[in-house]
Amino acid sequence: MSDYAAIANEARLFTALCEKNDQIDPALFAQYRVNRGLRDQSGKGVITGLTNISRIDAFEERDGKQVPCPGQLWYRGYNVYDLIRGLRGKRFAFEEAAYLLLLGELPNTEQLEMFGQALAACRDLPSNFTRDVIMKAPSKDLMNSLTRSVLTLASYDDTVGAGDLQTQLEQCLKLISVLPMLAVYGYHAYNYSLRGDSMYIHRPDPALSTAENILLLLRPDQSYTALEARVLDTALLLHMEHGGGNNSTFTTRVVTSSGSDTYSVMAAALCSLKGPKHGGANLKVVEMISHILQNVSDPTDEAEVKAYLGRIVDKEVFDRKGLIYGMGHAVYSLSDPRAVVFKSFVQQLAEAKGLKADFDFYNLIERLAPQVIAEKRHIYKGVSANVDFYSGFVYQMLGIPRELFTPMFAIARIVGWSAHRLEEFVNADKIIRPAYVSVMEKRDYVPLEDR
Repeated sequence: MSDYAAIANEARLFTALCEKNDQIDPALFAQYRVNRGLRDQSGKGVITGLTNISRIDAFEERDGKQVPCPGQLWYRGYNVYDLIRGLRGKRFAFEEAAYLLLLGELPNTEQLEMFGQALAACRDLPSNFTRDVIMKAPSKDLMNSLTRSVLTLASYDDTVGAGDLQTQLEQCLKLISVLPMLAVYGYHAYNYSLRGDSMYIHRPDPALSTAENILLLLRPDQSYTALEARVLDTALLLHMEHGGGNNSTFTTRVVTSSGSDTYSVMAAALCSLKGPKHGGANLKVVEMISHILQNVSDPTDEAEVKAYLGRIVDKEVFDRKGLIYGMGHAVYSLSDPRAVVFKSFVQQLAEAKGLKADFDFYNLIERLAPQVIAEKRHIYKGVSANVDFYSGFVYQMLGIPRELFTPMFAIARIVGWSAHRLEEFVNADKIIRPAYVSVMEKRDYVPLEDR
């Protein structure tokens, strides 16, 4: 820190130069027809590849025109609604959906049991890894801790540079299995070393599902209810994969196309998900809801709540970004199917925990926010609640600390990343290399003594 202080004035000068010389006139993007963010003017993503893993439906064709429709999400050709209905509360979703996304088919009873055993067998860290890697460098930023742990695991894998498909699949299964341990142990290390709280490290139970093991690893007494595990399991299913066009999955494809190893690919995806524009939305929803409750006198007064939402959109209150977090999506318009299917599970858990009033307030915000946004913003498509609107509330009810909200997303999404990693690996042809238009001006070199 003292070294930095010594160059503080120079650093400010360097920053000013960066700000001056890195500015690009926004009009040039339109002039050169650049689709910023790989999205056109209507928000539709630029096509950069093909996938057989998942699909999002948010529009349908009527009379030759694309019109919004209720959102649908498909995993390997199966509607997520059907996947959840098919479980009927008799099985956990994570393992079955992971098998489907990774291998392309729904498993039969024997295959599902074998797959669960494979995940359980992989749910083990190298000797002293928890002590030497996770415990010795605790961090409040658990996504950085998670990324470091994933990269370090590569040092323990003699097959890290192998180029065959079986090895890539095995590495993906290993990371899917241990990511909950890396995340939860990382939290415990932070909680003990930096917050002065108690330390406990539980071992996973090979007989339990992924969702059950997360709750077992996290809680001091290792106890949980069947409903808690089912709701968490459903959350994992709904966050597992999302169409291939999101930032972290595209990152997975890009880094895979360069020929990099599985650990580096997943670390890159984690770095992408860490960004607050991608994986941090559910935490912002929780913070926003808390802020509203602190600043309205009657949370059941629709007029007062709607007026305060208007102040949020007008950038007068909360973080002054003008966003009602958890509302709207880059693809969906009329509805996010993940939010629709998740809502009933959220209600069950809220009622079981005596938090129905809290659920009712979320429900009120979900109903009023689209009205406020439509009145105050020019929008080209509908606005509805997305899955992040409810997931943070669920994590709160489950006693999952806020530091673990984004890692929980990663624990689910690594399955989708792995599926795309394998699909890109199988179909590898060219490195993904998009084009940028240079708008710099050529200049004559000036000798140092003349500058």
